[in-house]
Amino acid sequence: MGLLSDPVRRRALARLVLRLNAPLCVLSYVAGIAWFLALAFPPLTQRTYMSENAMGSTMVEEQFAGGDRARGFARDFAAHRRKSGALPVAWLERTMRSVGLEVYTQSFSRKLPFPDETHERYMVSGTNVYGILRAPRAASTESLVLTVPCGPDSTNSQAVGLLLALAAHFRGQIYWAKDIIFLVTEQDLLGTEAWLEAYHDINVTGMQSSPLQGRAGAIQAAVALELSSDVVTSLDVAVEGLNGQLPNLDLLNLFQTFCQKGGLLCTLQGKLQPQDWTSVDGPLQALQTLLLMVLQQASGRPHGPHGLFLRYRVEALTIRGINSFRQYKYDLVAVGKALEGVFRKLNHLLERLHQSFFFYLLPALSRFVSIGLYMPAAGFLLLVLGLKALELWMQLHEAGVGPEEPGGASGPSPPLLPAQSVGLASLVAPLLISQAMGLALYVLPVLGQHVATQHFPVAEAEAVVLTLLAIYAAGLALPHSTQRVVSAQAPDRGWMALKLVALIYLALQLACIALTNFSLGFLLAATMVPAAALTKPCGPRPLYAMLLVLTSPAATLLGSLFLWRELREAPLSLADGWQLFLVALAQGVLEHHTYGALLFPLLALGLYPCWLLFWNVLFWK
Repeated sequence: MGLLSDPVRRRALARLVLRLNAPLCVLSYVAGIAWFLALAFPPLTQRTYMSENAMGSTMVEEQFAGGDRARGFARDFAAHRRKSGALPVAWLERTMRSVGLEVYTQSFSRKLPFPDETHERYMVSGTNVYGILRAPRAASTESLVLTVPCGPDSTNSQAVGLLLALAAHFRGQIYWAKDIIFLVTEQDLLGTEAWLEAYHDINVTGMQSSPLQGRAGAIQAAVALELSSDVVTSLDVAVEGLNGQLPNLDLLNLFQTFCQKGGLLCTLQGKLQPQDWTSVDGPLQALQTLLLMVLQQASGRPHGPHGLFLRYRVEALTIRGINSFRQYKYDLVAVGKALEGVFRKLNHLLERLHQSFFFYLLPALSRFVSIGLYMPAAGFLLLVLGLKALELWMQLHEAGVGPEEPGGASGPSPPLLPAQSVGLASLVAPLLISQAMGLALYVLPVLGQHVATQHFPVAEAEAVVLTLLAIYAAGLALPHSTQRVVSAQAPDRGWMALKLVALIYLALQLACIALTNFSLGFLLAATMVPAAALTKPCGPRPLYAMLLVLTSPAATLLGSLFLWRELREAPLSLADGWQLFLVALAQGVLEHHTYGALLFPLLALGLYPCWLLFWNVLFWK
């Protein structure tokens, strides 16, 4: 306390902080990036292990042998689907009843906020079909779900055939202690969302659906299956859910364990597991897988039907069968045995999965990085904002303080204006205008699409994207004029006060995002922190302006798309990248209104207005 109450010592401390601020910021930023890159190396990545005692052993005898039956179901399903042009609801009902399930249907409809040109749909309607296998050893208090999505682009015929064959096989067993729901949804994720909302008796997306006539117990876990071939060379596991949610790590470990038991090749992000962790090649391959997971989790999109189950506290995975040119191939029997083993072990659960991690990163299926090891990477980046905010606060509140004292005998630097000369009320105008631009970016594209289509020769989806880009660009011109309100009172301190507020605002947003979706928080911090720390109205202003534009939220999204395709070994040209960027903008808005994805409102209402504050600081007169 004496150090802070003594004016001389406080001034000496302030000089020390100002003198070391720049090197500390550089060191902190480099440490954050280096820490993240080191997450793929063995000292920081750990071997996965099973935490739930009830699932710690694979000593169950899988007896599924219905490969021919599954292929027969798949052929009949595909034939009836081609004949009807839609999901063969009547055939599914008859088949599910023939294997001994309680069968129910659910109709749903949804008018999208604007046409989805990717899937060519606007007024969406469909029917979900599900059958319930009642547990002979329990009173329908808990259940498991095996679901297959059927959309206009992919029929998943083999997945439906395997689901029906597994239902017939499970029906003949007497050891089930949980109900098992076999669900076939139409219209991909829209059908899954409609069924989940009706099952939990809520409506969060405006979906219109009929009430469910049959229910089982509380859903403990779910597995979504996507197969389009009678044989597979590998099974790819998707874990990223809506808004970056992840399933309990034990569920992923369980599936991987049964794949190893059955000799099935299992991949993550389409990448094989590194075999040699002692050389550099293994960790470098793991780093690619880690970056792919970070990019997909940061998008906030549900990368499979399982992503919607996670919102309802249901641990879920999506399993995709891959048929490539590898030598070893596996039939539906091998896949069915792996799924049978997973469901038999889940049947042993006495409570929800909770003992393992919910926050983690995966450089490989057999390796993980826990939250306690990856959060320092974001912490080092956010420390830069804290150091710059501390520097500005000292410059605003300490008179006669400079970054250095040449010669030691020189007098104090010219006194600075007291803090009272920059009132908080003077900062209201730039803050309100920036937030108003963010609100316009969030509201106007969807509300104004019909007005745009009436005055310009564009479709509704194009109108939404063009309105987004127009408002985003218009924001560069509006807030920059608000500096006059502040500069009239304190021309030299107005920008410092505004930047101090912007730094604190950005740090709070990034910290909150990183706690819930580390991948999104880290990507935004890695791009926005350098520009936020360097921006000031003096110095090489064109260079700062270029840096701000290149690290804006929109530029970060564009760069992430190029990086994602590069890691997928499918690089994009500039023209293709721009088209993919426009599609991503439309899908982001659509998924927010359809499923409740939060990336669009986070960028529009939070980070974009904050970025405009730094743009305003840069053009301070």
